[in-house]
Amino acid sequence: MKIAILSRNESLYSTKRLVEAIQTRGHEAIVIDHAKCHLVMEQDSPNVFLDSDEITDIDAIIPRIGASVTFYGSAIIRQFEVSKVFTTLSSLALVRSRDKLRALQILARSGVDIPKTAFAKHPRDISHLMKQVGGAPLVIKLLEGTQGLGVVLAETKTAAKSVMEAFYGLNANILVQEFIKEAKGADVRAFVVGGQVVGAMKRQGLEGEFRSNLHRGGQGTIIKLTRNEKSTAVKAAKALGLAVAGVDMLQSERGPLVIEVNSSPGLEGIEKATGKDIAGDIIKYIEDNIKGTDSKNRDKVGV
Repeated sequence: MKIAILSRNESLYSTKRLVEAIQTRGHEAIVIDHAKCHLVMEQDSPNVFLDSDEITDIDAIIPRIGASVTFYGSAIIRQFEVSKVFTTLSSLALVRSRDKLRALQILARSGVDIPKTAFAKHPRDISHLMKQVGGAPLVIKLLEGTQGLGVVLAETKTAAKSVMEAFYGLNANILVQEFIKEAKGADVRAFVVGGQVVGAMKRQGLEGEFRSNLHRGGQGTIIKLTRNEKSTAVKAAKALGLAVAGVDMLQSERGPLVIEVNSSPGLEGIEKATGKDIAGDIIKYIEDNIKGTDSKNRDKVGV
């Protein structure tokens, strides 16, 4: 098979590991900078070009789309989809997961437990929003924030009001969320591939830091998930239509609470924490699904 990784930087750990896993399993790997691609559409001929060269003969793609190019990246994925190329990340699932508000709405509707969250457009709703999530301390999140940026813990009502007024003054869209004290600045990331948890780690924030993101200096260690945590992670990924996902959960007194589902989860932290070949699991998922598709096609023509 010829498998393309959509990545803007071939030197990134995740990209290099995927290339290695593809080649180890006997396939051809290519890395395509999706931001440098362009699309040409005409009747019955959806084409993807890199510079002046048409990209052809691709069996599967593994999209690694950064938050800053979500819209364009989803368009590139969609062009491959209409060309019947298998993808580990659908364009719809990418868009769903990147919109934090939409993702939480879908998760809540699907019966996935999340921290109580409130959203409003007008600053006159501040007091009501705080009351809805149990008052201070509470967490304020920018909808556009990534990797822990734009996430603020407001420990008092006065601090919360000041931060929210500042964000509203900048016309920023924010979520207000209950603070889970018992999580103690840690969360759990479950890595889901094809409806199964293939690895998990606990991420602990630096002392005095409630954000546990590895990009913010947090440390990841292997953890054995409970049955409830595993089923919650799988349910969350399925609700958003993600075959490959990093599901971030808080361990609370009422059970696991999903705070985010990442559609392009990094491999470095999870592989180093668990010692598992997560990249290989992703390639095996592609193999199993393409074999299944080929088998169905053979059955249709009576072979």
